[in-house]
Amino acid sequence: MTFLIGLWILLQMLIGYNLFMPLLLYIIYTLKRNNYTNLTVPAHEADIAIIVTAYEQTALLPEVVNSILKLNYNNYLVYIVADKCDVTDLHFSTDKVFVLCPEETLASNTRSHFYAIRRFKRAHERLTIIDSDNLVHPEYLNELNKLFYAGFEAVQGMRAAKNFNTTYACLDAARDIYYHFYDGKILFNAGSSATLAGSGMAFTTKLFRESIEHLDITGAGFDKVLQYQIVNKGLRIAFAERAIVYDEKTANTEQLVKQRARWINTWFRYFSYGFKLVGKGLVHANWNQFLFGLVLLRPPLFIFLILSVFFALINFWVAPIVSVIWFISILLFAIGFLIALRKSNTDHRVYNSLPNIPKFIFYQVLALLKIRKANRYSVATRHYYKKNTQGM
Repeated sequence: MTFLIGLWILLQMLIGYNLFMPLLLYIIYTLKRNNYTNLTVPAHEADIAIIVTAYEQTALLPEVVNSILKLNYNNYLVYIVADKCDVTDLHFSTDKVFVLCPEETLASNTRSHFYAIRRFKRAHERLTIIDSDNLVHPEYLNELNKLFYAGFEAVQGMRAAKNFNTTYACLDAARDIYYHFYDGKILFNAGSSATLAGSGMAFTTKLFRESIEHLDITGAGFDKVLQYQIVNKGLRIAFAERAIVYDEKTANTEQLVKQRARWINTWFRYFSYGFKLVGKGLVHANWNQFLFGLVLLRPPLFIFLILSVFFALINFWVAPIVSVIWFISILLFAIGFLIALRKSNTDHRVYNSLPNIPKFIFYQVLALLKIRKANRYSVATRHYYKKNTQGM
């Protein structure tokens, strides 16, 4: 009985700290004042490779390339890896863009990345990864370079919503705002590393190759492996909030369920990295590794919120005082979530969508039930929404 009580308390602690950790990080951030937003643009333009990965779909690639060609930057080349794509009508009248067509289906982000790297036209100093549904801000590369010249070898940019055309797109945007605020800006400025988001990220070519070239990563989640490898080396991942990439948000429930099934599956596959980093951070007194490890242990938002409500209700009957603590913690999380929205210049449509959060959570629960089939779904989210530049 004592063992079961101890296990019950431990389980609650492992879930409960996620509710007040965002506000705690925000307090640390305000006290440390490590602000990297006022760095100047370096005069030297580093040679950068822009890798755009596409799987089965090419409809949005002309828009992506068009936005890249409007960059206020000259020293770059674009490598489009069109995996399992029909490129018959894909033509670009510029010598800066190269369309690469793998002979065999790669069906892997990292395989596509290294397919491009091994076909670089020159020895690029840095590389950045863009999804086939992204658009980039004209200052994207300049803003990334600020952090590189500040001494960092890995930088995550800001992924802003490209579309607000449905309630689910707005709620998806709200989720991204929360993560970019706390797992990006706040975490980095609190002395740790920003989490990687799959695209809108950049690295020295040397670091990228050293970190994952020896690994064959299939399915979703290569960014989880990559960020672990980098932080495990003792390096920090910087966050460039003005290096903006506009990302297509999931607009319907079919997209949402399949995408989240893949993402939830990756958390279960890779969350154990958090234990390794927490342990290493404690042994070596490394704040970056310790704090980043705690973040990796956090379940997806909807999971720990559902569990928190569950624990609060159970304790209402067995330990009322503990139940009060749970409800206060949930309130603190809600306050932290609203702080993220308020501090991020959030579109009014996102606020209007918040009453539909229960529906959003419901579909993510459906996604949770499909995680065993997650790797059968396409490695890329299929988008049906063609063009919307609102908010750009």
